[in-house]
Amino acid sequence: MSDTNSIGLHEGSATQLAEKLNHLLANYQIFYMNVRGYHWNVRGNDFFELHAKFEEFYTDLLAKVDEVAERILTLGHKPVHAYSDYIQLSRIQEDKDVHDGTACVNGVLRGYQTLIELQRELLSIASDADDEGTAAQAGDYIREQEKTVWMLNAYLSK
Repeated sequence: MSDTNSIGLHEGSATQLAEKLNHLLANYQIFYMNVRGYHWNVRGNDFFELHAKFEEFYTDLLAKVDEVAERILTLGHKPVHAYSDYIQLSRIQEDKDVHDGTACVNGVLRGYQTLIELQRELLSIASDADDEGTAAQAGDYIREQEKTVWMLNAYLSK
């Protein structure tokens, strides 16, 4: 009996990766809902600019939610899909009743910083497991999100 899954990864490594990916998925889901809330509720002089930018962000986040869940399935495991699980697993906390533009942008910034941190952890585990698929996905996300963090800091004049 083989100790590898259908894509040739050791089952123990695939289990560890799937668990880490489920934590990432939970963070993406909570962050997605936060950004959705910023989009709906932002007020102030930058409303039109931020409303559009938040829509761009949450559209991308939603695509990544699906990609992360599909990667978990590719590894032979099940993605969590209940909000109670997301709340329990997520480092990103729900951000409620935020409408000030600067506070919303700060929330987006913190969310991306958390995702980058989690994805670096995942990248390390994937590299150790010779899982090029997960490593490439995490690396692509990190590259994109680092640029977004730079832009958000520039917007906030940090």
